[in-house]
Amino acid sequence: MKLPGIKEAKKYVGLYVVDFGEHTGVGFTAEEVAEILDSEKYKDCKVYKIHNAYPDGRMELKGVRNDTFQLEAGMFFYEDNHLKAKADFKSLVNIAVRSVPPCRAKVQLARYSDDKFATALIYPAEYDDEISRWLIENEYKTKGATEGGVGAVERYYAAKPEILERHQLTGQSAIESRSGEELLANLKVAVQR
Repeated sequence: MKLPGIKEAKKYVGLYVVDFGEHTGVGFTAEEVAEILDSEKYKDCKVYKIHNAYPDGRMELKGVRNDTFQLEAGMFFYEDNHLKAKADFKSLVNIAVRSVPPCRAKVQLARYSDDKFATALIYPAEYDDEISRWLIENEYKTKGATEGGVGAVERYYAAKPEILERHQLTGQSAIESRSGEELLANLKVAVQR
């Protein structure tokens, strides 16, 4: 895979490289990659996330499985009583008011039983690193057990806990994603932004 020369490579960190086989495009958003992979023609493209970049234009890439763009990941913060769980839920929602999360997400306060509650944070799987960083930067802490990942979301949905409260978070979008004809018309452009 040959990447085009990139000026100001640092501004591409967090974006994606798509290897179409006959050419490569640099600078796609997660939403754009998801749409590209949804098309029959491009469903088998290789996708890489730009994790770091250097002044000379070199970039550190990490391969991303294509199915990641169709999955939800999550973080689940467990407590043994309703009051602690409600405090976790409110704290997470308040953080989102002060500091916009990196993507859309849903927060739910759920009851499994009288002594098992969870604050669930569910989001598109391709934002796993960004959500983790956002929680750390905002010093979100709980006292109970925690689990996360795609499998944790699947177990949560399978358990069907009672949803006591819910809140939808809207994510920040530093870069506007293109869609439809506009996106597809520009796939052969080497540097997308």
